[in-house]
Amino acid sequence: MIDFLRGKLAARELDYVVVDVNGVGYRVFCPNPYALQSKEDEDLTLYIHYHVREDAHLLFGFGSRDEQSLFRLLLEVSGIGPKVALGILAGGRPEAVMSAIGQENIAFLTKLPGIGKKTAQRIILDLKDKLGSLPLGRGNDIFGIDLAPAAAAQEGGIAWFEAKEALLSLGYNEAEADRAWHQVKAKVKETDTVDTVIKVALQALYQM
Repeated sequence: MIDFLRGKLAARELDYVVVDVNGVGYRVFCPNPYALQSKEDEDLTLYIHYHVREDAHLLFGFGSRDEQSLFRLLLEVSGIGPKVALGILAGGRPEAVMSAIGQENIAFLTKLPGIGKKTAQRIILDLKDKLGSLPLGRGNDIFGIDLAPAAAAQEGGIAWFEAKEALLSLGYNEAEADRAWHQVKAKVKETDTVDTVIKVALQALYQM
């Protein structure tokens, strides 16, 4: 069983990274590959879920233990596989997703990729009573988190959060949106409006 990998970032694609660990390249599927920060002289650490199926052995990696734990819990929900669970983590930080489950906030959950109303209801039914078992620092206090600040806490703040929602509504996927943000974040100012951020991101997407 692989619990984590630590090594150099050898490649980054829309839905996975390749981590060079002592000369061996591991392909690891991630929620937001372009959100992972790794300097050339620093090792990247990913917490791993090792998934075995008949035709493949797959690695799913996360930048924090919180993401790893929530991913594994989501897999316990009937009808949710690794791809959907990754989409959930790509669309919301662990504390925001947990808060939505604890508050039975179906509106928030249905904004996550691949989640319809019935699936959101099933997530709440199956997981609400299990959230306390997750090894997160705040425990059950997570239920009281205001979802708006949680969203704003994501890299890029409120402007990027709303711009990303707009890009998703235009048909772009999570990985493409995050890749665009990786390209333009140095150009975006804190005072820029949502419309400005959308235009800059679209320009980057057209050039990809």
